[in-house]
Amino acid sequence: MTPAGILQVRVDLGPRSYPILIGAGCRFQLADLVRYRSRTPQLVVIADQNVANTHGAALAAALPTPPLFLPFTPGETSKSLAECQRLYDALAAARIERQAILLTFGGGVAGDLGGFVAATWLRGVAYIQVPTTLLAAIDASVGGKTGLNLAAGKNLVGAFHQPLAVVVDLDFLTTLPTRTYTAGLAESMKHALIRAPDLLAWHEQNADAIAARVPAVLGELIARNCAIKAAVVAADEREADLRAILNYGHTIGHALEHLLDYELQHGECVALGMLVENEIARRRGLLDAALAERVRTLMARLGLPVRLPRPVAAAAVQEVCAVDKKVAEGAVTFVLLRGVGEPVKVRDVAPAEIAAALEVIAPA
Repeated sequence: MTPAGILQVRVDLGPRSYPILIGAGCRFQLADLVRYRSRTPQLVVIADQNVANTHGAALAAALPTPPLFLPFTPGETSKSLAECQRLYDALAAARIERQAILLTFGGGVAGDLGGFVAATWLRGVAYIQVPTTLLAAIDASVGGKTGLNLAAGKNLVGAFHQPLAVVVDLDFLTTLPTRTYTAGLAESMKHALIRAPDLLAWHEQNADAIAARVPAVLGELIARNCAIKAAVVAADEREADLRAILNYGHTIGHALEHLLDYELQHGECVALGMLVENEIARRRGLLDAALAERVRTLMARLGLPVRLPRPVAAAAVQEVCAVDKKVAEGAVTFVLLRGVGEPVKVRDVAPAEIAAALEVIAPA
């Protein structure tokens, strides 16, 4: 039974099903989640160093046994094979066994890196996602996708490995820098645009309360997004078909993230990617110009970027897209919109279309 004040969303994957718990103080549910798995577990926390410094003691106090903290340097550069090797060596030195439980503690990088370590250490150990950013809470922590970056591009190495649970304690989101919090709203807009017209209108109606992080509004925002993500994942766990719509904004967004050397945050690049992909759709006659402008206006109102900080060569964007993990038979998959809740996958976007569409986010 879920305690009062805590929202719960279930990811229904048969024997791999798990709960998403959302609410202030819900970290104290971790003790029961861990004990359900093991009475005397080895616990390992793979944590963003800044998050460990700020909230590590609060997390440890909610656990039934003292955990081994393995912090990493914040940022996308830690999603590397070298960082994995360092973590593997630490797990080996601590004699961490297959029955251990890992907790990923931080934003999307913590989930991707820690989830990959959990998927591969001793061929797979259990883990729990404890996201501390809005982006991770509503998207990256749900669905079991883990990933590492290579010099050639983002998330080219990875595995599907579902967590035991996702625990979103709103207390951990209160210290988020405004920019990091706002970046997470891009994924919320993505979910609204590909799946839920009512959620798009809800963003417009509650933009001020969202920006102010009003607890009830924030809890509803996270729960509604997690329900959308959970439904898509349940229908297509390994991205064979439907789940690919979650890549809306990401084909261009990942390329921008890589080419800007991670100067912009992931959510900021996804926002820009959605604008470019909307422009491709508009130029094709798929997307109404008024809707494209509505999206751009709402992004700006929420504080998301609508222009690049500096020029990026169209040829370079095309080159990075060509090695994206969404390439199949030499063709890059894009998710475009016909309308709100009407995504369509296409594999025939020409370089000239990308070049022309990039103008919509050109630096002022």
